[in-house]
Amino acid sequence: MKLLDTRATNTKVSKTQKGFNAFDKSEQHVLADLFPEQFKAIRLASLSLYPNNKLCAGAKAAGCMDGCISNSGRALIFNSVNKARQAKADFFERDTALFIETLKRELGNFDKLCSKQGVQGVVRLNVFSDIQFEKHGIPQAFPNLFFYDYTKLAARLGNTPANYSLMFSYSGRAQYAKQVALALKTDVPVVVVFRGPMPDIFLGRPVVNGDASDLDNVFAGRVVIGLKEKRTLVQANNGFVVDTNEIVRMAAWLNF
Repeated sequence: MKLLDTRATNTKVSKTQKGFNAFDKSEQHVLADLFPEQFKAIRLASLSLYPNNKLCAGAKAAGCMDGCISNSGRALIFNSVNKARQAKADFFERDTALFIETLKRELGNFDKLCSKQGVQGVVRLNVFSDIQFEKHGIPQAFPNLFFYDYTKLAARLGNTPANYSLMFSYSGRAQYAKQVALALKTDVPVVVVFRGPMPDIFLGRPVVNGDASDLDNVFAGRVVIGLKEKRTLVQANNGFVVDTNEIVRMAAWLNF
């Protein structure tokens, strides 16, 4: 079973490639400081496991499982997409040691390919999951690759290797408040899904539009990364999506 996807066909990953392509190479990018020899172009790889409350430990508290976009895009058209994701998830849970061994072998091949092509390898391991791959030694084993992910586990923030950067995924649910409070004490970007217009300030941080490229988002620092609600989340009123339309309506009513 092949674990990594290097085609960048998943929309959650492809926007990183598009964002890099649009980036003005005459400007200095933080990746150039990390990997100056290879910053000519990037090549993407990703790992998509079908999510559950074990593989995405913070999802239940955050309330995002019902509206997870694992059931969007190509997965709505081709049943084989989620079957493959489920098979990978089953593999991880059935034999984690063998899974990690297989993943390291594929990443090793990807690392060699990127080196041969003179490009920077960029990897997203948790497209739909939230596995602490740093505890399995994955990023540590490949210092020439750059890893990035979203997480709902605030304890991970600031505790990953230099080549593994995280963004924190927000939810307004009460049972998730402790995670949010811990995340806001760090310099890590906090990612918020908005329904309606994005505010200028949220959670005491400036809001920047993050729909262009995750590669810029992950280095944004103490800001809120605003993402527009995707269609699969339209009916999600569980705290994961911040409805600014409701805020605007309430403000208008109070000023009536």
